[in-house]
Amino acid sequence: MSLNKNKTSIYFLLFFFSYTFAQERTTIVDSTKTESLDEVVVTGQINPTSIKKSVHNVIVINRKQIEQVAANNLADLLNFNLNLNIIPNAQTGRSTISFFGLDSQYFNILIDNIPMVSDNGFGNNIDLTQINLDNIERIEIVEGAMGVEYGANAVSGVINIITKKSIDDSWHINAYLQEETVSDEYAWFNKGRHIQSLSIAHNINEKWMAKIGANRNGFAGFLNNREGENYYENDGLRGYEWLPKEQLTTNALINYKGNNFRLVYKFEYFNEIINFYDSSVRANIDTENQTSNPSATDKIFTTNRFVNNINIDGRLNSGANYNTSISYQQQERDLNEFNYYILSRERSSETDETYQSSKVLFSKGTIGNLIKSDAFNFQLGYEAHYMEGFDTQASGSITQQDKTNTQTNLAFFTTSEFNLSKNFSLRPGFRYEYNSLFDSKFLGSLSARYLMNKGFELRGNIGTSYRVPNFEELYYYFVDSNHDVQGNENLKPENGYSAFLNLKKRSWFNNISLVNNLKVSYLDVSDKIDLAIVNTTPLQYQYINIDNYKLIGFTFENTLKMEDFSFNLGATLQGISRINNSEENSNDKFLYNLQLNTSASYYVQPLKTAFTLLLKYNGEQEQYYASGTDTDGNSTFTLAKTEAYSWVDASVKKSFIDHKLDVTIGARNLFDVTNVNVSNSSTGGTHNASNNALLLGYGRSFYLKLLYNLNF
Repeated sequence: MSLNKNKTSIYFLLFFFSYTFAQERTTIVDSTKTESLDEVVVTGQINPTSIKKSVHNVIVINRKQIEQVAANNLADLLNFNLNLNIIPNAQTGRSTISFFGLDSQYFNILIDNIPMVSDNGFGNNIDLTQINLDNIERIEIVEGAMGVEYGANAVSGVINIITKKSIDDSWHINAYLQEETVSDEYAWFNKGRHIQSLSIAHNINEKWMAKIGANRNGFAGFLNNREGENYYENDGLRGYEWLPKEQLTTNALINYKGNNFRLVYKFEYFNEIINFYDSSVRANIDTENQTSNPSATDKIFTTNRFVNNINIDGRLNSGANYNTSISYQQQERDLNEFNYYILSRERSSETDETYQSSKVLFSKGTIGNLIKSDAFNFQLGYEAHYMEGFDTQASGSITQQDKTNTQTNLAFFTTSEFNLSKNFSLRPGFRYEYNSLFDSKFLGSLSARYLMNKGFELRGNIGTSYRVPNFEELYYYFVDSNHDVQGNENLKPENGYSAFLNLKKRSWFNNISLVNNLKVSYLDVSDKIDLAIVNTTPLQYQYINIDNYKLIGFTFENTLKMEDFSFNLGATLQGISRINNSEENSNDKFLYNLQLNTSASYYVQPLKTAFTLLLKYNGEQEQYYASGTDTDGNSTFTLAKTEAYSWVDASVKKSFIDHKLDVTIGARNLFDVTNVNVSNSSTGGTHNASNNALLLGYGRSFYLKLLYNLNF
């Protein structure tokens, strides 16, 4: 499950030779040759622009890459990116992201520049398994503080999902089936993963286009050594290691395009059902009749989400362009809890509760190109949202009375772009943000791009952002005879600062392009919120602002592209320091982690077949955790080490019938990773180290996808 030292050495050699090869061949051709990478990006831009002209360094994952790996959801797709770690949870079914060492609360996930509602936030803390990839055109990732453009919680960056809004033909029908094993578990209905999808799009006339679609994703769970829901022995083996869940995503889109004006309305309904089967079984013995009727307390978690998004953009007669977004989103999570009689399959003592609800009204608008000048441009914008909701589970008890809270946010921002020369651009930005629960914030950023000779590009960005406390941190309440853990309504937002420097080298020779990319990143988050001891007798915990978080990172990526072949090799080294100002024995030492990734794709023209291989190596990770107290009652800390592991996927995609039928076969998690060891080294060296397992996956799986495209 982990790479040994020899394998690590091989990757360093490949990494070195790739860079050396790039330097030796860059002098073969003129560096002013027209760039072949002409993707247009919109995230953080005043106007849609090419990657080369963008002031920000934008990472793009296009539709071709998505289809080659037959990813089920966003978690499958992002698993191989550097500086990103997917964090799965087998019992809740959720998968979230750690981005630059910070969890999913510190960056925003957007769909067409509109944040997405989640269990505990808006735009952040998103469950990636709930984001279906069928209707996605591309994904844009911007690293670093994006607080000026996107406000709160964009501390480490943003991920913007761009959906498809047009088709080339009159009709486009897309249907596919995907069957996937879960480790070695598979059956037609009750084991493995089963996906069905259908979408129909039609150009009604030159101005109107409509589209509808539906996707069902059934995951039958992962038993591993468990015995499933019909097992009735009380030995802890009932249920599943990874809970079964079924997802249904439906969507509809209407696109109107006139002269210098476009309106897009998108509706989406998402439903998820997760089944929990308790491992504790009650025998319910009837001594008089000498019978038993075993039962267990089972639960069904249901999520329903409705999304209504309107995007309007256009150009005024003066040449100014504008963009407006309006969104209403609603999500509820329900719990159905009951006593389940396993043999008779009957229920009793059934209760239903809505334990989480979020309603969000959001609007954002920008206007740019107000001045006709090649040397200067600026953009004005506003952003507003109103949220109301509750989360009684976060408050420690699902049965307590609902506690609805509201939050209003209003912001105004401006960004300017100074083209001081053909190759040198500066972009300062400023944002004022009002929040009904917290003090107003002023955010700033400065970005720069300099195109140098011989294909070199230099980009830099410094900026501020912040994170607002979530519902749990504000309102958590769990107090009984043994516990006293409380939230804190007086928490203040965390403040984030970042600096990123990016040096890129583009080279061309014959029909080959080569890109070498060196990135240096620095993040500093102050007033970080954590759960701390606020009273020793009696023992009381509370969320307070105490911590500082610092990261310094170095990333080097190399991409080689030919007509039918592409190869990527990259590495990142991150050092993370956590400073706990309230703890006498805390350690602010930087702990370093290495990541390596590589990917290769080759398209065989005569066979109409594409071969893809993806690999990511996650090196050993270290972290301090509170393990006890000293003689003065202060917490002591122990260094925990998570062993290294590697993730490998491979796929083969072949087209038939003039690209109308695509067949993709592949394997995920070829190294069969299920869990990795976490060892807790003792500070004094006199105690034996203890080991625990961190559950990461459900082992090696294989899939087959049949996709049919009909255009006419």
